[in-house]
Amino acid sequence: MTNTASPLDRPIWHSLTGRHAALAIGDALAVRFRPEVNLFGAAVDASPAACAALAALIEEGGTLGVLEAESVPPLPGTVVVSERRIDQMVATRLNRAARGVDMVPLGDVDADEMLALATLTAPGPFFGSTHRQGGYVGVRRHGRLVAMAGERMKVAGFSEISAVCTHPDHRGQGFARALMEAVLAPLLERGEGVFLHTYPDNPAVALYRALGFAVRRQMTYTVVARG
Repeated sequence: MTNTASPLDRPIWHSLTGRHAALAIGDALAVRFRPEVNLFGAAVDASPAACAALAALIEEGGTLGVLEAESVPPLPGTVVVSERRIDQMVATRLNRAARGVDMVPLGDVDADEMLALATLTAPGPFFGSTHRQGGYVGVRRHGRLVAMAGERMKVAGFSEISAVCTHPDHRGQGFARALMEAVLAPLLERGEGVFLHTYPDNPAVALYRALGFAVRRQMTYTVVARG
């Protein structure tokens, strides 16, 4: 939990103290996304004071997700729910191949449907206001939201793509690739790199590589709970 050269080594800290500061709560020692936005938080360093400050940001009965290049020191008053190694992948170019798919922008009026789709498909942590972290697009069939993708953490020069998911009844139609291309293209065109996080055994890794992503490094993803 040191402030290393690349903001991608500490994406939560650099997102919350930079481009996503408006969505943060905390202080100079520790910050986290507001609980309705996401579960991620980070401490300024591994000192006991910073770890205690981060633990204090966990609501009673709540959880906190920490994503670091290094393992997380124990946070006082918490228990580790899970800890796994996770791949961080980065793309600085896009290999286009998707067929045309009609898409719509998503926002506050779609929040309930977005949460329902994410809860069903489990693409990663997603809360009622997660969509406020960045632009989201979706695919509707007969008025129903069946697929979506959007942006999550943002650090200097990079945006994260996340919540790529498709309803089980509508898979195999190329929606995931089309949506990812739609999110990636404008970011890359304005000079940003794009990153994502995935478990190495995720079947979607083949799609990510086909789009132009490559593994940058392994990270440690830890979820802790107050208890």
